[in-house]
Amino acid sequence: MLKNYLRFAGVALVALAFITLSRPGPSKAQHNATETYAITNARIVTVAGPAIEKGTVVIRDGLILSVGANVTPPADARTIDGAGLTVYPGLIDASTNLGMPQPSPTPGVGGGRGQFQFPGGPSPMASALNSTQPAGLQPEIMAADYLRPGGDQIEAERTAGITTALTAPRAGIFIGQSALINLAGNTPQEMIVRSPVALHIGFTPLRNGSYPGSLMGVFSAIRQMLLDAQRYQEAQKIYARSPRGVRRPEQDKSLEALLPVLNRELPVVMYADRERDILRAIELAQEFKLRAIIAGGEEAWKVADRLSEAQIAVLLSLNFPRRTTAASPEADAEPLRILRARVEAPKCAARLAAARVKFALQSGGMTAIDDFRANAAKAVENGLASDEAIKAMTMTAAEILNAADRLGSIETGKIANLTITRGNLLDRTARIAYVFIDGRQIDLRPGAAPASSPSASPSPTATPDASPTPPAHTVHTR
Repeated sequence: MLKNYLRFAGVALVALAFITLSRPGPSKAQHNATETYAITNARIVTVAGPAIEKGTVVIRDGLILSVGANVTPPADARTIDGAGLTVYPGLIDASTNLGMPQPSPTPGVGGGRGQFQFPGGPSPMASALNSTQPAGLQPEIMAADYLRPGGDQIEAERTAGITTALTAPRAGIFIGQSALINLAGNTPQEMIVRSPVALHIGFTPLRNGSYPGSLMGVFSAIRQMLLDAQRYQEAQKIYARSPRGVRRPEQDKSLEALLPVLNRELPVVMYADRERDILRAIELAQEFKLRAIIAGGEEAWKVADRLSEAQIAVLLSLNFPRRTTAASPEADAEPLRILRARVEAPKCAARLAAARVKFALQSGGMTAIDDFRANAAKAVENGLASDEAIKAMTMTAAEILNAADRLGSIETGKIANLTITRGNLLDRTARIAYVFIDGRQIDLRPGAAPASSPSASPSPTATPDASPTPPAHTVHTR
């Protein structure tokens, strides 16, 4: 009997050991998310209120636990001495294609229906299953379904101090529905802050030989689909009220995706740089009573009064026009329009602010992401108040993207996304010292940032600049 008991006990111990070894432990992301940090003795730009000249920010479990001048760090906090540093809310890039499938030269992408050309080269169009519409005209496409974590472009944005981005599919007329993502995480689920955020619409004709192949055709196709969606919604309502004796309406996932737009539950981001296209976008929004947002907006200053009257916000591109030809006596003179655009682009933000147009800042497909802060500084040099520039990269961006309850300012309970600099954020000599995303300290890679992917916002191509090397700092553990 004793022998049988020992044999049973041995089997039980082996089974217990197997269960213990096979049980998954906490992931690295989970472990990091539970860490507590305290940044002390730092200047804190909360954005939601006055700056704290010398204070402490405590973050725990991925959230801001406390912030203030008289905050005592918890005993278990990893303390960073912030003397000489300034803490800002994590910067938000308000229009990107980060994490979306990369451009491909292969023809016929998107269900075999061809390709859509976007600035920077050919880009694959996402295609939904069982859609009634061809690729490029499928509003049901969700960025969240195509999101891929990691990559050089996401890492470059983080190194530039950007913690959050709005990302949308790369191509199409009805481009698809965007997601607001934090730029850290091992899975799409860890990255997504909000989805969907908005339906995105582009005004560039399809370049695959199919309809619509002209600007007039683009607006006709958009209007027709919105009108079809109105009729579809009415048919669905009639059938729901009294289905007996009524033929069942066919299901249409593309038209179904437009119903939240028509019901003003989901805003529409329309890509437009030229004055004429912005005016057309305003008229389209007013015709269908859409909650419109303009992305790009290079000439938005020309229609600032119309935008203000219609209460349409702008995701303003910081990809300012640059000289594209060599400055030599033999080079052809640049067109007057290009010369004027180079002068006027840095003034646009100040003009929108003066007209009380709400705006956020976005990278616009710039080839060097360090231009994001550098060109925001140029906007300040051209009349934009520095605090308005910082708001446009933080709190105002969060407000436009309907995420101000969780992002955009340093306040208790919000997501612990922080951009910490040595020097003021918009100074040319400022360097990114630390970046926190979801309460986790991000490793910053020194060296030049790689070129970012072409944005869905049609913008001139920028010239890359050298990326500053962030200084190393020591984290002291208490």
